[in-house]
Amino acid sequence: MSAVKPMRKIFSARFLSVGLGVFIAVSLLTGAAPQKAQAAETLKIGVVLFLSGAAAGPFGIPARNGVETLIAAINGGKIPAPYNTKGMAGAQIEAVYIDESGGATKQVTEFRNLVQRQKVDVVVGYISSGNCIAVAPVADELKMLTVIPICGTPRLFEDASYKYVFRTISDSITDSVGAAHYIKEKFPNARTIAGINPNYAWGQDSWRDFHLAFKLMNPDSEIVTEQFPKLFAGTFTSEISVLLRKKPDVIHSSLWGADLESFVNQAAARGLNKRSKIILTIGEANMFRLGAKMPDGIIISARGPYGVLARQTPLNDWFRAAYQDLFTAPPVYPSYMTAQAMLGLKIAYDKASQARGGGMPSTEEVVKAFEYLKYEAFGITIDMAYGNGHQAFTGTAYGQFKFDKSTGTATFTDIMWFDPECVNAPKGMKGAAWIKGGMKGAKCG
Repeated sequence: MSAVKPMRKIFSARFLSVGLGVFIAVSLLTGAAPQKAQAAETLKIGVVLFLSGAAAGPFGIPARNGVETLIAAINGGKIPAPYNTKGMAGAQIEAVYIDESGGATKQVTEFRNLVQRQKVDVVVGYISSGNCIAVAPVADELKMLTVIPICGTPRLFEDASYKYVFRTISDSITDSVGAAHYIKEKFPNARTIAGINPNYAWGQDSWRDFHLAFKLMNPDSEIVTEQFPKLFAGTFTSEISVLLRKKPDVIHSSLWGADLESFVNQAAARGLNKRSKIILTIGEANMFRLGAKMPDGIIISARGPYGVLARQTPLNDWFRAAYQDLFTAPPVYPSYMTAQAMLGLKIAYDKASQARGGGMPSTEEVVKAFEYLKYEAFGITIDMAYGNGHQAFTGTAYGQFKFDKSTGTATFTDIMWFDPECVNAPKGMKGAAWIKGGMKGAKCG
């Protein structure tokens, strides 16, 4: 689906009267008026996601589709009330798409180009934790409002603070702590654990926080092996051999994209899922692509209550229908995450415009409106309560994969939802330190 084009400014004859008519006529001759009109009616958003390579199919394309669903709805005023006003602060959205592939250095260069050459008003994007960490300080340097919808590393706001950067999802602490709670509840006799996670910030953080939380809940537990394959390795023969030999009760994995699909296929072929309980903290993004190839009983999350794990609400029902009408496929969690980022951005722009009495607000005004924003999204409430109002505070959910062969449907059984207060560290405290300290203050229903 192509980006939505800005509508042309049309001056009605009824406006061409007396002094106003003279002003417009002179301005048109000088070339000043068209620039001003274009700025007033169009909001240019740079969207950065994986559009090629191993991460595109399971992540980047569904994420882009989530953006496009919201752009079409926002420009047309089609989101249900109270979000049914057209545009962001009345402006139509024009999207500029950039491929996130190529590594952090390339993404910093691309970010500068978006701001300095393509003159975007906002940037929305970044799936990779390495990319979002690299880009965030540049966003503050250039004073560019940047909304991060997917990148999950807790380091983004634990190790720094930003004025112009927002993340509208919870970080990986919720995934790891939620996974440990789920195992404790559903498989209380599990004691030996192993991990296979990508060897960079995302995978390292995810495994650390999971095994710390699991150890806290099961003091007599033991780590039997830790595997850290290279990102996008594609083949996991040696790692699976080690896991088969060590026979852990539980295998934790934050593999994603094509790596996750390769691991599931290779592990199933060797019967790994029959010897150990596998938990895929972000497996929901791949479940429809894998279908019957995903073994029943694998524990899966969507990095929150998204996709099939999203609670049924009128707004969620609308989003799923709107997405499927455009793309003839169900939205997965990257679709939800980018859609709720776009929705938050619209609310912030509209709120800032209203506060100034109408018109297009400045970046500073939108930043102020976005800070500590709390809004209903698609089956979830987004509360920008952390990171000085720049980091979302949400819960998560886990379930076990089940493929219904009679209907060809991929779904879940034994779902558990965890409240934000159960799976997040208190404000101002790093997640790992909170877990090591006994997760004091956690409220789990």
